Amino acid sequence: MTKKKKSEQKGQRSLKKTLRKSLTIFRYGLKALGLVWTTSRGLTLAIAIFTLVSGLLPAAIAYVGKLIVDSVVLASRSGLLSDRNLALSYVGFEAILIVILAAVQKGLTVSQSLLRVLLGQNVNVLILEKALTLDLAHFEDSEFYDKMSQARAQASSRPLSLISRIFGLGQSALTLLTFSGLLLNFSVWAVIVLVLAAIPSFIAETRFSEHAFRLFRWRSPETRQQHYLETLLAREDYAKEVQLYQLGGMLLQRYRDVFDRLYAEDRNLTIQKGFWGYLLGLLSTGAFYGAYAWIVMEAIAGRISLGEMTMYLVVFRQGQSTFASALTSIGGMYEDNLYLANLYEFLEQPVPQSHGKITKGIGSAGIQFENVSFCYPESQEPVLKDISLHLKHGEKLAIVGENGSGKTTLIKLLTRLYMPSSGRILLDGVDLNDWDIDTLRRRIGVIFQNFVQYQFTVGENVGVGDVERINDDQEWEIATEKGMAKPFINNMPQKFGTQLGKWFKGGQELSGGQWQKIALSRAFMRSQADILVLDEPTAAMDAEAEMNIFNHFRSLTKDQMVVLISHRFSTVRMADKIIVMADGKIIEQGSHEQLLAADGRYAHLFTLQAAGYR
Repeated sequence: MTKKKKSEQKGQRSLKKTLRKSLTIFRYGLKALGLVWTTSRGLTLAIAIFTLVSGLLPAAIAYVGKLIVDSVVLASRSGLLSDRNLALSYVGFEAILIVILAAVQKGLTVSQSLLRVLLGQNVNVLILEKALTLDLAHFEDSEFYDKMSQARAQASSRPLSLISRIFGLGQSALTLLTFSGLLLNFSVWAVIVLVLAAIPSFIAETRFSEHAFRLFRWRSPETRQQHYLETLLAREDYAKEVQLYQLGGMLLQRYRDVFDRLYAEDRNLTIQKGFWGYLLGLLSTGAFYGAYAWIVMEAIAGRISLGEMTMYLVVFRQGQSTFASALTSIGGMYEDNLYLANLYEFLEQPVPQSHGKITKGIGSAGIQFENVSFCYPESQEPVLKDISLHLKHGEKLAIVGENGSGKTTLIKLLTRLYMPSSGRILLDGVDLNDWDIDTLRRRIGVIFQNFVQYQFTVGENVGVGDVERINDDQEWEIATEKGMAKPFINNMPQKFGTQLGKWFKGGQELSGGQWQKIALSRAFMRSQADILVLDEPTAAMDAEAEMNIFNHFRSLTKDQMVVLISHRFSTVRMADKIIVMADGKIIEQGSHEQLLAADGRYAHLFTLQAAGYR
C-alpha cells in the first residue's frame, strides 16, 4: 500500500472519529432537558422564549442600522424635513429594539441563575438518594468515592450548561440564518468564508475539552486526598493530635505538594489551549479583514450603498462571532456530555436488589449461622471461614478475639450490611436474605465501636435510634434511663435540648464514656427490637461504670438476644455463651466456666487480664 493511500485512510479515520465525537454532543441532551424540565418548567420555558427572541433581534437591529445610514445619506442630499424625520424614526426604532434585546438578555441571565441553584440542589439530591440505595461494600470501595466525587464535582451545573448551550445553539442558528439571508444578497462566497473561518476553533475546542475531562477523571484520588488533608488541618476532632504531634507542617506541605501537581497539569492545559486558540483565532481575523476589504471595494465601486456596506460589515463581524460562538458551544456540549456521562454512570450504577418479603419467622429458633464464610469484594482471602453457631431467644452471646479476627465482620453479616460469600444465616428459621429489610432492621438495635457522634441535640442523638420517633421526648426519657445517661443529661443546661459537639453555636462536648451512654440509650430507643448488638459499647468507660451498666443491662434484656463484643472479660463472663475467634474462625465456644476448664485460648487471655488487676 502506498504512503499516499495510507495517509488518505488515516485522514478518513480521523474524520470519522471527529464526526462520531460531534454526534455524541446530543447523547445526553434529552436526559438533561428532562432533568431541567422537572426542576422548573416555568424557568425552562422562560429560557427557551428569551433565547428565541435573542436569536431574532440581532439581524433586525443590523437591518435597521442599514436603513438609518441610507436615510441619513438621503436626508443630507435632499434637505427635506420628511427624510430627516424618517431617519430619526429609524433611530428611535433601533433604540426600542436595543432596549428589548437588553431586557431579554438580562431575563435570560436571571432565569439561568435561578435555575442553576435549583438544578444544583436537584442533582445533589439525586446523588444522595442514590448513595442511600448502595450497600456498605460500595462505601468501603475507593473507586466508589472517586465516582461520587466526580459526579458531585461539576455535574450539578453541567445539565443546565448543556441545556443553555443547546438553546444557545438554537439562538445562534436563528441569528446565522437571518444573517445569511442578508449576506446572500451580497455574495454566497461571503457566507462560505464565514463558515470556514470558524471551523479550526471548533476542532481545538473539542480536543481540549476531551483532554480536560480525562484529566479531571484521572486525578479524582488526588483531589480527594487534598480535601482529606484540608479536613485534618481544619477540623476540631483532629486538632488535638495534629498540634500535640506537631503534624501541621508536614500535612500542610503534603497539601501544597498535591496542589502543585494539580496546578502544573492545569497550567499546561491552559497554556496549550490559549496558544492554539490564539493561532487559530488569527485565521478568523484574517478572513474577516479579507471580507472587510472586499465589501469596502464594492462600496467604493458604487455596487452597494453606504448603508448596505455598514450592514454587511456588522453582519459579517457579528455573524463570524456568532458562528464561532456556536461552534464553541458545540465543543462545550461535548465536554458537558463527558461530565454528564460520569454523572449518569454513577446514578445508573446497578444496585443489588433485595427480594426479601418475609415479615415473620416460621419458628422461634433464634439466630443460626450455618457454615458461613465471607470475602470482601476484590479479595480472594476469606475474612470469615466456616462459621457455625446458634443463639436462642433470650440468650446472651459474647465474642472475644484479637483485633482482625473477624468479630466486627460477623456483626455486619448478622445485621445484613454484608451478605455471606457462602453458607447462610437464619433468623427464626428464615434466611436473612428472605426477610423484608425494613422489618429485619427494626428488630435489631446496634452500637458499633465507631458509633456516630451526631452534631445534633441530646434528644435527637438518642432519637435517631428509632427515626420514626426521633422527636418523642417520652421515649427519650425511657431510653436514657435504660442507658444510664439520664443523670448527666439532667445536669446539662437545656437537658435534652442541649446542642452537642462544637460545629454549631452553643454546642457542648461530652466525655467518651458519656457519648457511649448516649449511644447505648440510642439502641434502647428500639423498644421493639429483640436483638441487641453491642460492639465494644463501654470501651471508654471505667471498670466500675462498666460493671454497673452490665448488671443493669442484663436485667433489662432478659427476653432479648444480645451479641456482645468486648475485650474486658469481667463483662464477657456474664454471657450465656462465649465464642473465641482467631483468623476468621471460631476456635472455642462455651460458657465462661466451660472455657476456663478447657484451659485453652480463652483461659489464657482471662488469666492474663485478671493478673493485671492484682
